Amino acid sequence: MENLGKEAMKTIKRALMSVLATSGLLFAGAALAVGDAPGGPAVNAINLQPPATRIAEELFSLHMFMLGLCTVIFIGVFGVMFYSVFAHRKSKGHNAANFHESTTVEIIWTIVPFVIVVLMALPATKTVVAMKDTSNADLTVKVTGYQWKWGYDYVKGPGEGISFLSTLATPRAQTEGREPISTLYLQEVDNPLVVPVDKKIRIITTANDVVHSWYVPAFGVKQDAIPGFVRDTWFKANRTGTFRGFCTELCGKEHAFMPVVVEVLSADDYAKWVDAQKKKMAAGQDDPNKTYTMAELMERGGKVYAANCAVCHQPTGKGAGAFPALDGSKIANGPIGQHVSLVLKGKNAMPSWAPTLNDVEIASVITYERNSWGNHTGDILQPKQVADARNGKLPEGGDHLANAGAAASGAAAASGGASGTEAASAPAASGNDAGATASNNAQVMLPASVYFETGKSTLPADAKAAVDAAAAYAKTHPDAKFTLSGFTDATGSADLNAKLAKSRAEAVRDALKAAGIAEDHIILKKPETLTGGTDAKEARRVQISTAA
Repeated sequence: MENLGKEAMKTIKRALMSVLATSGLLFAGAALAVGDAPGGPAVNAINLQPPATRIAEELFSLHMFMLGLCTVIFIGVFGVMFYSVFAHRKSKGHNAANFHESTTVEIIWTIVPFVIVVLMALPATKTVVAMKDTSNADLTVKVTGYQWKWGYDYVKGPGEGISFLSTLATPRAQTEGREPISTLYLQEVDNPLVVPVDKKIRIITTANDVVHSWYVPAFGVKQDAIPGFVRDTWFKANRTGTFRGFCTELCGKEHAFMPVVVEVLSADDYAKWVDAQKKKMAAGQDDPNKTYTMAELMERGGKVYAANCAVCHQPTGKGAGAFPALDGSKIANGPIGQHVSLVLKGKNAMPSWAPTLNDVEIASVITYERNSWGNHTGDILQPKQVADARNGKLPEGGDHLANAGAAASGAAAASGGASGTEAASAPAASGNDAGATASNNAQVMLPASVYFETGKSTLPADAKAAVDAAAAYAKTHPDAKFTLSGFTDATGSADLNAKLAKSRAEAVRDALKAAGIAEDHIILKKPETLTGGTDAKEARRVQISTAA
């Protein structure tokens, strides 16, 4: 046993000498690989990006340290094993030893791993603590993940009040294989995040739909963006330049199409950028109270569609896969109220655009969709009508206003004074009877929502407008069927919430029956649960829709 212990110690010493020699060569090779390029290590296809922040430098150092340590362990363990197999093989006359323990070896393999863990934990803990310290930031930016783009809001510090969306700028012709790809394929955006150099930037992340993850390797920053939650991280770039990253959470069909681009500017250049952005925002501020012409809405709507809708529905409006075509669709050519409701509230894979687009943008894109490709409804939707729809109110004039909008805008321009709304509500409406007006109003109103008080299923007084709209629609569409969708949130007891949502839907059903709609034309859908920070009011509603 004593001789065996001595032999084992000699074997370990020889293996360690071999390990030290080999690891020295590895670190020398690593030093040559990372080099001393300006601003940090040289670009290496098999290594981390050149760090541009102190945290990223610490992460790089940790990476190289851990790599070296793991290499030493790997070579040490396998060196001892292969040396033992080779030096004590049977062909040299060695016989297998029969023993149960070696106190010396057990002490070594207990102490060595403990030392290794300490060596790894100390620098790693220091870096992790530093990564979480978001205090005393010079600039705070809220980053919101959308399918599939990033929203940036400067909420504190130089540039406060600036906000914009950052969307993939790679041409669709490249992603569809109709053109050769560029060197920055899927890495360029229309509006990058711009920050000053040598300033601490706090990033607050959240999401509008699904989980995303904001990642810039050169900054050592990776933070998940989760609907209904606020997370934060920070970075302080030590040099100017353009730095690129991407969403690292599988967030849906266009996951690869939402890159992150950050431009780091000098203090003077950043001040100039802030000034230019504020002037641009002031000059391009949308006026929600203006009555727009068809040409104005179509021009703006085309840009909004290209930036937000073309990803799924395609620039041609023909749709793709699970995303339906808009060209010739029932939505784009049907009641304009249903079209507005779908854009505001979303459905299935389509997200709600209410928090992303303003009233002018929504009015523009809906007008564009209803008058592009093979769609020629002549409808014009004004921002005021979108504002009314957000509040659950029926826009004056219903579909008649929308259809008459083009003529009204032309008349207003010719007369030099009358607005589109005034022109549309004048003599053209006088030839319609009350039933037709009610029908038009109902078309704009549906889908309609009835909002209940918290914890109650008693029909509210303001439910009459929604019920009357459905009844008017039923008079002009005798075969129409209606679906009632009850909603609730994810708090409290799921069973009690479901029962409450069902009783609310039944209350609306009874009101529709009282208004003259046959019970077999009313379909009660299974209650839906809203999650992800949805407005509490939306979880207390019953939605009346026409059945597909």
